[in-house]
Formats: sequence, structure tokens, C-alpha cells
Amino acid sequence: MRLDEFPTKFPKLPGAMPIWHGAVDAATFRSLCEQVGHGGGKLVALWGSDELARDAGYALHVSLITAIGMLCLTLPVNAERPSYPDLSDLFPGASRMQRAAFDLLGLFADGACDHRKWMRHASWPGSVHPLRKSFDGGSAFATETDGYPFVTVTGGGVHEIAVGPVHAGTIEPGHFRFSVIGERVLRLEERFGYTHKGIEKRFESMNLDEGAKLAGRISGDSTVAYAWAYAQAVESVTGATPSPRALALRAVLLELERIHNHLGDLGNLGNDVGLAFGFAQFWILKEDLLRLNHDLFGHRYLMDSVVPGGVARDLDGKGCQRILEALAHLQHEVGTLKDIYDEHAGAQDRFLSAGRVSPDRAALLGLTGLAGRASSQAWDLRAQFPCAPYDQLDVRMATHHKGDVAARVTMRFEEVQESIRLIRLLLDQLPPGEPCTAVGNAPENALGIGWVEGWRGEIMVALHTGKDNRIHRLHPHDPSWQNWPVLEHAIIDNIVPDFPLINKSFNLSYTGIDL
Repeated sequence: MRLDEFPTKFPKLPGAMPIWHGAVDAATFRSLCEQVGHGGGKLVALWGSDELARDAGYALHVSLITAIGMLCLTLPVNAERPSYPDLSDLFPGASRMQRAAFDLLGLFADGACDHRKWMRHASWPGSVHPLRKSFDGGSAFATETDGYPFVTVTGGGVHEIAVGPVHAGTIEPGHFRFSVIGERVLRLEERFGYTHKGIEKRFESMNLDEGAKLAGRISGDSTVAYAWAYAQAVESVTGATPSPRALALRAVLLELERIHNHLGDLGNLGNDVGLAFGFAQFWILKEDLLRLNHDLFGHRYLMDSVVPGGVARDLDGKGCQRILEALAHLQHEVGTLKDIYDEHAGAQDRFLSAGRVSPDRAALLGLTGLAGRASSQAWDLRAQFPCAPYDQLDVRMATHHKGDVAARVTMRFEEVQESIRLIRLLLDQLPPGEPCTAVGNAPENALGIGWVEGWRGEIMVALHTGKDNRIHRLHPHDPSWQNWPVLEHAIIDNIVPDFPLINKSFNLSYTGIDL
């Protein structure tokens, strides 16, 4: 099958987003993925599902971005030999997704070079796959010896530095193993999975209403993005349509989330280069915004604000005015702080050329989101395939080509200013209507996709429905899946002391991939 035939042969999923879905055989599956990969498209997510109760064995699902929108392919997988064609040669980011699919479901990527465990650690035996329907979520196993086979670099003067998985402060656990000569990094190998919480398994015990609360807690700094993507998925399978007012308020919440994360990052990046003034000033601005969030929406980080059918709280005229006043102050302060950062010789010495990812390498490795745009990857879902109300806003996508820490810092400054502009437009044109509408029942065995540009990059939620409005399978996907492997390349030939700065300039999610 040719890629351009797909939209004519398979149905478009309900909803405003251009998303097509179809079941294909292994040869067609591989052929379509090759056409997407060679044609400049990219992989969004890869996940599996247990369909044994439906007499269908297992299934592997992938979502792919093409010029016309998203293609979702479903490949039936034989229960006796659950294997499928490897995709990591086309999309390097697929490797860890495939390894996770084996750990959790036992689906084997035929032809892949790396079959090491990814999520499992020593928590359950290799013969056990927790996302199979036969698995009891209350099961407990004796802790095994982990014995993870890290790649070893040898040679004169080469030694290893192991960092983590437990780190100073409150950040989440992740292991970073550096192979170095002196301070120069030859190789970095990451290992995650330490915060595996069984979120995907927990979703399978919930109905659609119950799932909304958990969706907003997958990654706490992206609660609006995940909650909106989940709501889109539910609305697509139930036929619900939020009011224009609800959609506008969702966009306001999403841009507020984008702003407060960028403010925190800009402060932390200043702190990492010894600019304590910048750290203090940006965190004052972030704290003011978080307090405003709490006053207007009931939660500092906006949890439970977006629900299927709309939003949980409306915004009156006084609330709109408070946001506009806060944005005016914020715009002035951020502009002043940008001048200070740009003119600070010590900060620029650390920012410039550190952790560079060239545009060619970014494209090859599938770097996405803010980090991708800093390396000339002109992709922002709000601009390319905008859902309402972004389809009325003409989002001005910021991009840079240098791909270093300085570019990722500049991206944050520019995105803060653009988010301020977008919120003003939304509040100036806030339509009347109800903040939330009723959501009906979903048919069994339906697929709904939610797709939202969070502050890190695109968040995707794939919802497979079961009987009686229950969740058969739910896969939430964070852009950190694609971007963590790129960080391993960004640090090469930099010095070890620059890793905290380079890592912070990406600021990827641990919990978003440790589901």
C-alpha cells in the first residue's frame, strides 16, 4: 500500500484532528513505516495491547506523523509467537518503546539490535508481563539480582562515572553512566524505570470518568496537556463537543502551564551557571503565577482543571483582568531578565556551544518539542495541525538552528512572550457558553486519540474502550521518550561538569516514561 492511499482506505477517527486508523498485516505495517520514515515523517508512539479476550491475540499500535496528519496503524500479533517487525532502524527512538513493550506485554521486536530489559529492573521475573490481562496487579515477587548489562567503553585512560539513580534534591531517580577521558565525555548511557508506578495497569481498572483524574497526574508539570489529551480521546469516542468557551479556557490553562514551566527552567538554568540573581527573579515570577493559578482555578499547578466535556471552573471578568495584569508585569520583567542573561558574559560562556545537537542529527534521531525547535525542527502541533481554538490564533512558532544550551534558553524566552500574546487574544475574544457539557457513553472496542502540544512537545493519549464505558487499554505518551536518547548524543565531547546544565536545558520527564 502507498502512503497516499491510506486516508482513502481507512477511516478518519472522530474529532477535529486529522487522524486516520487502520489494521494492517506485517508487510504493509513495515512498508508504511518505511514510507513515513524515508519521507521525513516521524514516530509519535508505539504501544501494545492484550486482545486475547476478544479472540485476537495481541496487537501492536504505532502513531506516525505525516504531511496529512497522524496515521495510527494496528498490527495483529500472534499469541503463540508474539513478534513484529523492528522499527528502530527507521526511528531510533522506537528502541526503548519496543523494549518496554516486551517487558510489559511480551511483544518481541524481530530484528532489533537491543533486547535488553527496560522497565523491568528486578521487580518481576522476565517471564511475567504486567500488562497482560491475566496478570494480577496485586502480585508480589521476590527481588531478583538486576545485573543490567551496561555498554562498556575500553581504552587507555577511559574510566566510568556512575551518577544516580538517587540524586540530590527532589528530582526523580535516573541512572547516568559516563565513560570519560579526564573530564571529556566519550559516551553516556541512561537507565530509567525507577519510578515505574503501574499507571497503565491502573487505567485498566477504571471507567472513563475515573481515568480523567489519573491522566492529569501522569506527569505533574504537564497536567493540563495530559488532561486535555485524555479529554480529547474521550470526547472523540463519545461524540462530545466542548463549547467554544471551554476550548478557549483550556488553551488559556495550557499556555499558563507553558509559561510557569519556562520560568522555572530559566531560573534553574541561571542557577546552574552561577547566576543566582536570575534564579531568584524567575522563581519569584513563577511563584506569583502559581499563586494566581490557585486563586482562579483552585490548584497551583492547575490539576483537575480540564475534564472531559470542558473545564471544571469558569473564569469571570475579574479573573480575566487579573490574568491580563499579571501578564503585563510578567512581560516587562521577562524582557528585562532576557537582556541581563544575553549580556552576562559568564552565563553566555557556559550556554554557547554546550550540548549542541545539529539540525541533521536532530532530524535523524527524532528530536521533538521545544528541544527540537531549537535545532531547526519546525514542528509545533499548535501551528501544523491546530485544534480549536488554536486554529483561530495563528501561532508564531519559534525556531533556532544552533541547537545548543543557548538556543534552548532563547526558545524559552520567546515562547513565554508568544504564550502571553496568545492568552491575551483568547481572553479578549472569550466566547459565551457553558464551561462543561455532558459526556455520553462510549462504544466498546473504539479507539480515541488525544494530541496536544505541551510545553515539552506533543503529548499523545491513546484510549481503547472496553465494555460499559470502561477502559480496555490506555497509553499516554510523553515526548521525553524521543528526547532522552538524544541527550546521550548532546553530551558527547562536552565536559562532565556541563552535564547538569545540558540536562536542565532539555528538562525531560522521568515519570512521563516510567509508567
